[in-house]
Amino acid sequence: MAPALFVPRPEGGGASVQPKEIVIVGGGAGGLHLATKLGRRLRRSGLARITLIDRSYSHVWKPLLHEVAAGTLDTGVEQVGFVPQASRNGFRYWPGDMMGLDRAGKRIRLAPLLDRQGQEILPEREVPYDILVMAVGSTANDFGIPGVLEHTRFIDSRAQAEAFNAALRAEVIRCIAGPDNATLDIAIVGAGATGVELSAELNTALDLATGYGLPNLRDRLRLTLVETAPRILGALPERVSASSKAVLEREGVTVLTNAQVSAVEADALVLKDGRRIPAVLKVWAAGIKAPAFLRELDGLEVARNNQLVVRPTLQTTLDDSIYALGDCASMTPPGAERPLPATAQVAHQEAPHLAKSLAGLLEGREPLPFTYRDQGALVALGRYDAFGSLGRRGLLGKPGGLFIEGWFAHLSYASLYRRHQLRLFGFWRALLYWMADALRRASRPGVRLE
Repeated sequence: MAPALFVPRPEGGGASVQPKEIVIVGGGAGGLHLATKLGRRLRRSGLARITLIDRSYSHVWKPLLHEVAAGTLDTGVEQVGFVPQASRNGFRYWPGDMMGLDRAGKRIRLAPLLDRQGQEILPEREVPYDILVMAVGSTANDFGIPGVLEHTRFIDSRAQAEAFNAALRAEVIRCIAGPDNATLDIAIVGAGATGVELSAELNTALDLATGYGLPNLRDRLRLTLVETAPRILGALPERVSASSKAVLEREGVTVLTNAQVSAVEADALVLKDGRRIPAVLKVWAAGIKAPAFLRELDGLEVARNNQLVVRPTLQTTLDDSIYALGDCASMTPPGAERPLPATAQVAHQEAPHLAKSLAGLLEGREPLPFTYRDQGALVALGRYDAFGSLGRRGLLGKPGGLFIEGWFAHLSYASLYRRHQLRLFGFWRALLYWMADALRRASRPGVRLE
């Protein structure tokens, strides 16, 4: 039985046109942006009701999760509550975890809703839709390597990042309470943006800990970054990769490339060439895959890494009423050899496009094809440095984009989050957030190691 929040479709005809049910599953960068944009656009039209479904009660921008893991970000300040966001922007929010799909009946199934103690709040439910948008994101890919699931930590969600931070604090305490030669051994597998930025942020966190009476802690860190490919940040230009590696090594990070993990043990990584990398904390940030339940969504076509295959209109290949965007979607542009990358940049471009396309669909127009515009890539190495390339061919027409570094790259990187806030809050509310953040940064920096 559907909860009272949802109005069942009438069985017979009626004089008035019933609003369409647009259900968005996933409140990440793409899903929340889409719900906000559609809610603002359609709230007074009567054409549709917008419902956002997510297992969490709040949103934290995924590119910030490495800061949550290191303890340098206050999630209580940076989180966006789904309930107030829905109330201000004309959509509805419903907590839930999708577990199944009935395409013929146009309903999705939600798992029982549990509290933190595992007690049931709501039983398994069904939610009707006329248009369904899947925006459930992705996770790191364990590739079936023995020991990864048992002995490493992931930081694909706020809960996982906070769990890692709790483990980090515990190991810090053990380290400083141990003998003078005790070390804090940490290994990160995967040198994409997440792995590289986490490596730098952990160094930043322990640097900041010096101000809390732990002057020798930074010297005890033994941090290893492991990458299978020949270089780190393989999706970025080589100059960005080389500059980032130089900064990490200068700060004491051991960077291993062409290094394949064959197994993970409780206290170490085991490489294919037989080397063992001691590590009391291990983070897996290699590869991406969409949630496994997408493979069982009533026959929808999926790629090898569980992503839903979509056409240029972002409609799934086998069902015109189901769309997908962001990391959980695999869309290969016409003439391209590979699908679009699973990045926040892609999701942020797809969301406003799909909002416009769906609004037009409700008014009788055909869905619009999506065109991706590569605006470059940026990486921030804590407070040490930042690098990036602007645009596929850059501002000066250079292949790979215009290389930037230093304060301008830091400013450009920070602007990505500012633009995310602007999309969600509008100018005046976002301005208040920016001013509050500036005041916090002007005060003494801190780190959660207490």
